[in-house]
Amino acid sequence: MTSTIQVRVDSKTKNRADKTFRNMGLDMSSGVKLYLHQVVRSGSIPFTIRTENGFTPEQERLMIAETKHALKYGKQYKNTGEMMLDILGK
Repeated sequence: MTSTIQVRVDSKTKNRADKTFRNMGLDMSSGVKLYLHQVVRSGSIPFTIRTENGFTPEQERLMIAETKHALKYGKQYKNTGEMMLDILGK
């Protein structure tokens, strides 16, 4: 038995995906079926999800937390000379 799935996606994404699938010798339906089989096989999304900045959500969360900590507790200097004197302990 087969089922039908309807997915709403913007035209640009659809056309680019269709072109990619066709370059691989697949039609849209076969490409989507292939993806769904991989989801079932792996028990998860078959690729690493990344934010628009190229990081995983966990990496981005950690960087934001570290940045907030540095801004709140980090030292501030008037210029690089002052920073270098502090680093060198002079």
